[in-house]
Amino acid sequence: MQDWKQHKATFASIAVSPVLWLVAFFIVPLAVVWLYSFGRNVGLTEIDISGTFSNYGRALEPLYLEIFGKSVAVAALTTLICLIIGFPIALAITFAQPKWRPWMLLAIMLPFWTNLLIRTYALITVLRTEGYVNKSLGWFWEGASSLKVMVGMAPLSTWEPLPLLYNNFAVILGLVYVHLPFMVLPLYAALDRLDRSLIEASLDLGAGHFRTLTQIVAPLAAPGIISGVIITFVPALGAYLTPDLMGGPDSQMIANVIERQFKRANDWPFGAALSFLLMYATFILIALQTLRNRSAERRS
Repeated sequence: MQDWKQHKATFASIAVSPVLWLVAFFIVPLAVVWLYSFGRNVGLTEIDISGTFSNYGRALEPLYLEIFGKSVAVAALTTLICLIIGFPIALAITFAQPKWRPWMLLAIMLPFWTNLLIRTYALITVLRTEGYVNKSLGWFWEGASSLKVMVGMAPLSTWEPLPLLYNNFAVILGLVYVHLPFMVLPLYAALDRLDRSLIEASLDLGAGHFRTLTQIVAPLAAPGIISGVIITFVPALGAYLTPDLMGGPDSQMIANVIERQFKRANDWPFGAALSFLLMYATFILIALQTLRNRSAERRS
């Protein structure tokens, strides 16, 4: 690839359009919202940018810190579950026959072709009281009850549908359902680059499959694991739609609080402060990952 310093005019002509687009539709709106976080409402639609930090001080009150902590915990649990499920899936794709690998990757990426709202409503249809899960469990329950009657035993009690929606369980399940592909794809990219001769050598030396997985495969796939964790954790932390549609009163996350400040409470400065606290946390995670990669490059 040619060095851009030797062809500055060419590279500048290519870069000017995306840079202008980025500045006009990302940097400028983001800067406006950032300025709002230092303002206060002086009317129904007017905001005075006074340079106050009161919005950030209010965002650090125990009530909002508790919601933020709960959001971090839910996002962390979602990421952990995605890692536990996604690692074997990525391994299976990596060691699958070449003719099946593209189809398996297509199955992982297929959800991206469907709108998130549609996928969420589809999951609600499956989990609701009269949904497919409860109906299937009810049929099994009735079948077991009928079997007990046939052998002369007392029938089972009436089936009560499980509360699978509008609680923390539904939120975590929905977040895992939405974000699992974000974990599988970076893991597959890292595992696909592994030197398989190291795995074969470990097995030939009697290490066993589990020890080879934990001491050879996992350390070598660490960059993909870290990337997958960050790519999964950050969107899960700022998730809005899934907790709003599938969660209950005690299942709201920080993104839902931000939405209420902008749409219902009409408190844009406070909503902007909450938004940027979330963004600061995201930047810190990305910065830590960047520093870790640079230190690893220096050691190597």
